[in-house]
Amino acid sequence: MQSIIKRLFDILFSSIFLLFFFWVIIIAWFVAVIDTRTNGVFIQERIGQYGKRFKIYKLRTFQVGRKFDELQISKFGQLLRNYKLDELPQLFNVMKGEMSIVGPRPDIAGYYDLLEGENRKILELKPGLTSLASLKYYSEDKLLDNQVNPLGYNDNVLFPDKIKMNLEYYYHKTFFIDLEIIVNTLKIIFKRSKS
Repeated sequence: MQSIIKRLFDILFSSIFLLFFFWVIIIAWFVAVIDTRTNGVFIQERIGQYGKRFKIYKLRTFQVGRKFDELQISKFGQLLRNYKLDELPQLFNVMKGEMSIVGPRPDIAGYYDLLEGENRKILELKPGLTSLASLKYYSEDKLLDNQVNPLGYNDNVLFPDKIKMNLEYYYHKTFFIDLEIIVNTLKIIFKRSKS
């Protein structure tokens, strides 16, 4: 029953949000096309519920340098990232049933799909737009930029902590906890827009 309520909420929330803010996605996408000199959309394979792979949608925030392998976040791209606007196309992933509004953030292969034992329970959850872990690590990019070994810090510090938080969510998830996470996410976004 809880999963049915969660799915109905996901559809309702996504529909209302897209109805009122579809124009924001269109404008941001149009500027991303010009800014990044690409099609403006970033599509990447991620690990979903039960380890099933799916294509996630994001607005592209990287500019391609003179050499094709040179990538750097543009000023507009950084703006999109600061307010999580680059994540808005994932509402379509939610509508398709590949993601939920609240759940562990979907990762690339080599992380959640390799979990063992009790930790694999996290794979029973649909990945989400926001979570307790994404609230704690809202500025994860900046945190990693300040590390001598960003990949090592992610693998040995951030990812284990995210597993712990996502497992805690697995055991204690309720509709009201989801609402609290959504409200806290919106508070952070609005707080950033004022600063």
